[in-house]
Amino acid sequence: MMQAQESQDNALDKLGAVSTDYSAAIDQVDSWVDGAIRLIPHFTVALVVLLVAFILGSIFRFLVRRHLRRRDRPNLGEVLGSLVKWCVVLVGFLLAATIVMPSLKPGDLIAGLGVSSVAIGFAFKDILQNWLAGLLILLRQPFEIGDQIKVTDFEGTVHRIETRATLIDTYDGQRVVIPNSDIYTNAILVKTTHASRRSDYEIGIGYNDNIGEACEIIRRAVASVEGVEADPAPEALPWDLAASWVSIRARWWTSSTQANVTHVRARVIQSVKEALDEAGIDMPFETQVHLFHDQTEGHDRAGRKQRKERHTGAQEGAQGAAQKREGKND
Repeated sequence: MMQAQESQDNALDKLGAVSTDYSAAIDQVDSWVDGAIRLIPHFTVALVVLLVAFILGSIFRFLVRRHLRRRDRPNLGEVLGSLVKWCVVLVGFLLAATIVMPSLKPGDLIAGLGVSSVAIGFAFKDILQNWLAGLLILLRQPFEIGDQIKVTDFEGTVHRIETRATLIDTYDGQRVVIPNSDIYTNAILVKTTHASRRSDYEIGIGYNDNIGEACEIIRRAVASVEGVEADPAPEALPWDLAASWVSIRARWWTSSTQANVTHVRARVIQSVKEALDEAGIDMPFETQVHLFHDQTEGHDRAGRKQRKERHTGAQEGAQGAAQKREGKND
């Protein structure tokens, strides 16, 4: 009976301990719920602050985009507008955080963001570098959308300038995405900066032809081509005395777009060829001379014999000359 009573008491003690543990957990949850209920006004105000910051950021973004669009710089408006918007949203988030947690000071948040920004900068170095390069390209504007540029091995028309990369449509219908950091750190050839661009081509004439007459014929032929600008006027200049011909360089100006340059160049070559043919001026082919040496065994033995005879004759001549000098001295 005593043992049964003791076991029953132990069971009751364990049950009381379990119920005590549950009550402690329930009390903790109740305290959380009470704290959350007390923070509901803070959360409400924080959400309102975030909403106001988002609306203000959107308004500022719209104003920046509209202002820069009026100045014919829509890409810069997109980038700066987004930057202004998210800066305003970030300030609103900091204010909302201090409202929800009054013990949190704005200075501590800014310090924490400073440390975090260093880590984020190292983690997203390439992305931030391209973004900053894109912003500098849009601000300095070395080229615009629609310009034809050459960067490293790629050449084409600028389709769009984004925060991370610049999109170029090549002349054969392909699209190249070039990181902005590569564009900003490499030399860029902007081919449509000016309205006109000069092209040149070399023509070879025979040495027996009159150079002045050929230059005048070439100049007139180039000037007659549609698309060649009259000012500056086309030129035809003697350029080189090559092995088989005299080089004359024709130079002319056209519109700077690649399509115009290519088509005018083709028409110039055709016009010059026809004009020189009509005038009877020779355009010689390249002349080459090939020397062949027979290295068969019989010819090689004969050649060695001739070389030996010449060498022996030279030695005998030298000895005879030496003997004559000795006789004179005696």
